[in-house]
Amino acid sequence: MITYKIAVLPWDWIGPEVCDEAVKVLDTVWEKFWVNFETEFWYIGWAGFEKYQNHFPEETKKIVDNSDAVLFWSVGWPVDKQMEAKWKDCEKKSILWIRKHLGLVVNIRPARIWSELSHISVLKEDKIPENGLNIITFRELSGWLYFWEHTTYVEDWIRKARDVCDYDENTIRYISEFCFKSAKLSWKKIAVVDKANVLDTSRLWRTIVDEVSKDYPEVKFEYVLVDSCAMHLVQKPEQFEYILTENLFWDILSDLTSTFSWSLGLLASASFSQSNFWLYEPSGGSAPDIAGKAVANPIAQILCVAMMLRHSFEMEEAATLIEKAVDETISAWFRTGDIYRKKDWEKLVWTKEIWEEIINRIK
Repeated sequence: MITYKIAVLPWDWIGPEVCDEAVKVLDTVWEKFWVNFETEFWYIGWAGFEKYQNHFPEETKKIVDNSDAVLFWSVGWPVDKQMEAKWKDCEKKSILWIRKHLGLVVNIRPARIWSELSHISVLKEDKIPENGLNIITFRELSGWLYFWEHTTYVEDWIRKARDVCDYDENTIRYISEFCFKSAKLSWKKIAVVDKANVLDTSRLWRTIVDEVSKDYPEVKFEYVLVDSCAMHLVQKPEQFEYILTENLFWDILSDLTSTFSWSLGLLASASFSQSNFWLYEPSGGSAPDIAGKAVANPIAQILCVAMMLRHSFEMEEAATLIEKAVDETISAWFRTGDIYRKKDWEKLVWTKEIWEEIINRIK
């Protein structure tokens, strides 16, 4: 029997609730496909700091380094607490550091609207195709402002701050080639989002993307300025299929597209390194306001499991089975509170109940 080791990092807040349900999905997959999954839960974020005085403890690094994939939830503290000394930099020193430690360079994030949920989307229903909407983004993870120099200083009695942005052609080329290769296989059109009318880093992106595109003449692509992209995502979202962009731009735009399905509790994502090591995490946050109430939506984390089976373990049949079970559960009008609108045909359920519906359909 094949055995895969998975590091599960469920913290903070609602993380343990939804990660527990996602791991139970793995147990069902084991029963059907006779593949063994060894899962080891460990600490990161505020939970890591509370136990080890470190947001990304050495003990966690060892677990991660000895695993075949990482299933991550989210970290963070309530917004009004994030500038206090003992909670400051929780996200930076956990998720950003684990990305750097693993060398994660590309993030794949679907922004999906199920047709059955079109009535709760912020988009008008006539903007959503009959079969729903699914925009896939390829986000560069290792560059831009996040990983370079950050300085706060005083000059001539005036407080100043500086954040350095840097990109190199190898980083841009790697993600561009991956995106173009994916677009070639799926016959998708690419929108390359930048700010080339102002930024030299964006101009370098265009130079490298132009070079890469010559190896994929059958792939259609266009350049879109980031501010224009934000407008068109709302006005004409159906024109987007694949989006290729820089780190900061999609960090902002992804919050816009997440509103299309209304809830971050539905959206999974995956990040990987050039050595083909993958980390899977939902698009949402730690949601301290609903922690412990058993109302969190586990679908995003369950879809992360499907992505993990597909990309890390090449279990396409199992991944498709999970995704189909999620689709059927949504089609049957089972709703956690984040996507419930008090319609006669909707069934309001708890975290465990929606997991049970998905599991029954997998079985």
